[in-house]
Amino acid sequence: MIINYDEIVKQIIGEKLAKPQSGTLSGHAAGEPFDKFVYKAIKDIYPNNTFRNFEYLNYLYIKNPQATDYQSRINLLGSEVLSLLLSRGRQATINWTPDSQFVEKQNDTADIIFKNDSHFDIIDIKTRNMSIKGQAPNIISAYKLANAMKCMIDTNDFDKLDMVYIGIDWKLEGDHLVVKNTHVKSLFKTNPANLYINWAAAMQIQFHVQDLPQSYKFSKEQWAREYLTNFYHQAIKRANDMKKRFADYFEDYILD
Repeated sequence: MIINYDEIVKQIIGEKLAKPQSGTLSGHAAGEPFDKFVYKAIKDIYPNNTFRNFEYLNYLYIKNPQATDYQSRINLLGSEVLSLLLSRGRQATINWTPDSQFVEKQNDTADIIFKNDSHFDIIDIKTRNMSIKGQAPNIISAYKLANAMKCMIDTNDFDKLDMVYIGIDWKLEGDHLVVKNTHVKSLFKTNPANLYINWAAAMQIQFHVQDLPQSYKFSKEQWAREYLTNFYHQAIKRANDMKKRFADYFEDYILD
């Protein structure tokens, strides 16, 4: 089963969501209602394939009670790349029990997981207030993505996942946030050499979903290698710049 994103986003346009009670119209507070709404829209159509990140881990661990240690639980994801992106930390994984299950965390890689046999769409929802010209949102840690791409290459595992971003443009009308437009983009269909990494913002890749080109035609392996090349050269330049700006001035005072 392949998810029909056109069907999903078609029913979202025009939806009116209540303004957050906090009154905050930016960041997580504004984005969460849309995130939950999209999740329900997908879940209603594909009830057996759709999970929150934490839900899927709970589902796996409950379904496989024989897996009680860290490695056996990690192995349940069936892929080192998926384990790196979706699993919780070592101690949290070890401490999981049916009576103390995972709950949602804001830094989970996926807002929504769509599972089709052994393939996963890792879906992230990004919202934009059309009345404000704001900075592009944080998408994913460039370092986490670099490790995932290295893992893909090392394990020759390029077919297990796609990373999909659903952008939702909204405007405030009265007491409601009204969806005006939607965008669905795949990370692996954009040129990795052009991704912007904000090194000062926890090494986050940043972009507006609607601005993400979808013209990349090469293999996922090529994508992974081009991304790592981009990341490496940007990291070296950043390190050299930091050395020149903040360290060289003091070099003559350093003890041998």
